[in-house]
Amino acid sequence: MTSIFDENGVNIPCTVLEVGPCTVTQVKTKESDGYKSLQLAFDDKKEKNTPAAMKGHFKKAGATPKRKVIELSGFILDWKLGDVITVDYFKDDLWLDVTAVSKGKGFQGVVGRHGFSGIGGTSHGQHDRERAPGSLGGSSWPSRVFRGMRMAGQTGNKNVKVLNLKVVKIIPENNLLLLKGSIPGAKGSYVVVESPDRT
Repeated sequence: MTSIFDENGVNIPCTVLEVGPCTVTQVKTKESDGYKSLQLAFDDKKEKNTPAAMKGHFKKAGATPKRKVIELSGFILDWKLGDVITVDYFKDDLWLDVTAVSKGKGFQGVVGRHGFSGIGGTSHGQHDRERAPGSLGGSSWPSRVFRGMRMAGQTGNKNVKVLNLKVVKIIPENNLLLLKGSIPGAKGSYVVVESPDRT
């Protein structure tokens, strides 16, 4: 994250995203595929590291090999194979949604994962139990653990969507988009930027 000052001198925390250029590598229609969508590719990749099938796929669209390929629907404009979408696509939008994979934090206990307070002090026979989950309930009946019980497990590394992030600034010459606030994921990770009323 970074921050910029607006015209009133207010410091605004924001996240800088490189949005595009994204190349349209496939156009799916109801006639050929049963539904309408676009396949977009982003971030150049060395040709020697690209499988032969993908080389032909990108060559058909007149594009160089790419690292990230996703499929989106809901575009209001009719894009054609080989078209390039840049950050100018969002120039009229004030609010955007961002989807990304959150940071993975590994296997965490109930205190770190769900904010449990633990058993408490070490009196009354407690030994090394300060961060234990406590009773899970269910003894002779129903003799099972209810589904959805908050327990220890993997934390993070999930798809997270943040809604209605305000566009602070657009830098078209570098395809940069500045959004107010933070977004999920680590630095350098891939995100999907959508408009609430269109992809």
